[in-house]
Amino acid sequence: MLTLVIVIVLAALLFDFLNGFHDAANSIATVVSTRVLSPTTAVIWAAFFNFVAFLVLGTRVARTIGGEMVHIDLIPSEMRLYVLLAGILGAVVWNILTWYLALPTSSSHALIGGYAGAAIMAHQGFEGLLKPEGWIKTILFIVASPLFGMLLGFTFMVVVYWIFRKWSPARVDKTFRRGQLFSAALFSLGHGGNDAQKTMGIITAVLVSGGMIANGPNGALPDIPLWVVLGAHASIALGTLFGGWRIVRTMGSRITKLRPVGGFCAETAGALTLFLVTLTGIPVSTTHTITGAIVGVGSTVRVSAVRWGVAGRIVWAWLLTIPFTAALASAFFFLLKHFAL
Repeated sequence: MLTLVIVIVLAALLFDFLNGFHDAANSIATVVSTRVLSPTTAVIWAAFFNFVAFLVLGTRVARTIGGEMVHIDLIPSEMRLYVLLAGILGAVVWNILTWYLALPTSSSHALIGGYAGAAIMAHQGFEGLLKPEGWIKTILFIVASPLFGMLLGFTFMVVVYWIFRKWSPARVDKTFRRGQLFSAALFSLGHGGNDAQKTMGIITAVLVSGGMIANGPNGALPDIPLWVVLGAHASIALGTLFGGWRIVRTMGSRITKLRPVGGFCAETAGALTLFLVTLTGIPVSTTHTITGAIVGVGSTVRVSAVRWGVAGRIVWAWLLTIPFTAALASAFFFLLKHFAL
């Protein structure tokens, strides 16, 4: 049992590393594409704020993932750890595949889809298994977070254009090059705060299922152990430090061409969205959020400034993430059930 728990915890931390690696583009694409920071400096900047996010944004999202998505108690106790392992493996494979294809998909929704798919396979059906409260807010914000990011990005850009309308382009550019250091830090803080918590929730569920820690009152997830918090943030920070360079180009230049003022507005819009949802315990995709913000900023120039074909390809990848990772995790659970149980 202990060996299996250790293997699953390590697999979860690997997922978290790949999350940072895959989603590094979210944190640095705009600041690199506007040439405010070099790629190397940008990933160090983002990694630092990914790590320190636990000091600011708490663990509400971890509680949602670990305790409000699946009635894990309905699954036989001998299968629970394998469900969690299969869910992580499905998410890891999806992350590697979409990284190879340079698609900025959601690691968060990959993990949620994998967890649900493996649980459904173990339970042999949906009935009573999925918790509506967790899924309603998660599915709702698949749509809402990019729309909110897009609205804020558009609004910020319009407001900035109006406030600085009498400034010379060179002066605006110089000002917002400095401003992007602040906005990139804020977005990385939001990214680390929301995304690292998903792995915390899964690891804590593993520790409960493995009998290492007791469940909370009324079956709720217990307090997240400090070593889990630090391990998750360290893993996502290391992943960001190594960076997902294949996706940077898609996020930073293929959707729309950004200048420092646009990068500042997109990152600030994305950061505010992430802070809001993280503090209310809603697991969202940082990828969806920043993509929506970039589209909103690009739309202020003209609608044709946004490469809608690229944006459409990204949206298709978003829609496929949960069902594909659910299918992958189901397959992994099937194999584990027949060869490990």
